[in-house]
Amino acid sequence: MLQNVSSTVEHISTELRKVIVGQDAVIEQVLVALFAEGHALIEGVPGTAKTLLVKTLARIIGADFGRIQFTPDLMPSDITGTNVFNVATSAFSLRRGAIFTDILLADEVNRTPPKTQAALLEAMEERQVTIDGEMHQLSPLFTVLATENPIEYEGTYPLPEAQLDRFLLKIEMGYPSVDEERQVVANWDEGFNARRLDIIDIHPLPAPDAISQCRAEIRRTRVEAGVQNYLVEVVRRTREHPSVAYGASPRASVALLLCGKALAAMRSRQFATPDDVRDIARPALRHRLRLRAEAELDGATPDSVINDILQAVSVPR
Repeated sequence: MLQNVSSTVEHISTELRKVIVGQDAVIEQVLVALFAEGHALIEGVPGTAKTLLVKTLARIIGADFGRIQFTPDLMPSDITGTNVFNVATSAFSLRRGAIFTDILLADEVNRTPPKTQAALLEAMEERQVTIDGEMHQLSPLFTVLATENPIEYEGTYPLPEAQLDRFLLKIEMGYPSVDEERQVVANWDEGFNARRLDIIDIHPLPAPDAISQCRAEIRRTRVEAGVQNYLVEVVRRTREHPSVAYGASPRASVALLLCGKALAAMRSRQFATPDDVRDIARPALRHRLRLRAEAELDGATPDSVINDILQAVSVPR
């Protein structure tokens, strides 16, 4: 049954590597978010191929693609759309915003104030938007892949905690290794151009419903009681760690469950293991922890806290 998942993952990964050099962990985590029907926040400095990754992924899976460049003057209606009065018909008609798509690239999402960021909340949680009191359904495939620069950069706004919690994963996209960066330069020297994706020989998925089929198979992946108890204990320990002001909510436990199921299926297994939970714990939890100020001054980070917890919690056998 899981052959469809593994073959789809292999196809997407192979096509992405025609454009993206390295970043294997990032690609895996983005696919986990897609297959688990969640959204992902991708953080990294400019120039590390965050936008290129999302654009190429949408092309491979044959999805409609929308992009919003977040700026300080962006309004909520620029995201969701607005009703416009038509003089000829003397009636209002909906002018849909960029959110009416399958894959939405929210580029530099932390460059707009919280009021505009909040326009994504309903869409991310319920896959619908409400405009002038009327509800509009979004695509079943609707997925937000948001990019952000680290918040210490000038001209950025920290994302509201409520919105951060809606992201299934926070993925950190770092610099490539020296060999990978040399390969990037060599590719450009040989004629590669990231601004001309249309001339790159990228093969879309052969089945238009491949993603929905994979999601159905992943929902049938099992997580035994011992693994469920393990992931719950990991999340609960975040609320007790001395470096944490407040820890992850029960939504984080559900996120670990869903991501563990997706990762297991992507690894051709019909059951999740503690290793699946451990491998996805950092991107699933790092954005859900708020550290104490004194702990941050001492050098603590969300990832270091999660590492402490993973070492302390007994792994079921």
